[in-house]
Amino acid sequence: MTELIAGTHAFDWITRFTHAFGAAQQALTDLDRLAGDGDFGTNIASALRRTSDALPDRDIATFGTVFGAMSRGFLATGGTSGPLFGMCFRDISRSASADGANVVELAAGVASGLATIQKLGGAKVGDNTMIDALAPASDALTAAADDGATLGQAFAAAAAAARVGAESTGDLVASRGRASYVGELARGVLDPGAVTIALFFESGAATIGVVNESELLAWLPAAV
Repeated sequence: MTELIAGTHAFDWITRFTHAFGAAQQALTDLDRLAGDGDFGTNIASALRRTSDALPDRDIATFGTVFGAMSRGFLATGGTSGPLFGMCFRDISRSASADGANVVELAAGVASGLATIQKLGGAKVGDNTMIDALAPASDALTAAADDGATLGQAFAAAAAAARVGAESTGDLVASRGRASYVGELARGVLDPGAVTIALFFESGAATIGVVNESELLAWLPAAV
């Protein structure tokens, strides 16, 4: 198993994530309609189309160019979530060396992206936002890096932590974003941003072979 996320791995990761999001888009839109304004699925799908259009050819892709395309695609998208995702992907794109990103570099990039989102949006764990999945995933990656874990171990830990964090949002009442306007009425509704973060890390784990492809969306229908 590779210990470096090179350009082809990054390309496959984002391609798999795009397909997973497409399959989950309607469910995520439905979640957003229950707690927000219902435009989340459309906005993120638009960002991913821009990303796909801007991706380099797979055989010349680098980690930096793939995540740079992600950042630009999301930053050019309307709504609140798109630009926040874009800033996170920008920080991740800057974490790699010339050959790709190892566990330490990926952990640093995700931690930087988390810090940027929290600085801009002010959200913390428990506010029922994407942070509820991103912060646990970042913590898992940092712990994996500190422990000298393999890339597979790091991805498995991050994907599991992000999923648990996303599922936890069903028990929360939002204090940030549009979901905060409906208060208790949104209890029991998963945050679509947190679910998307979980899909992102699960897609990465599937790309390097530590999560089965069939597991990417298996938990979402029951959760919804």
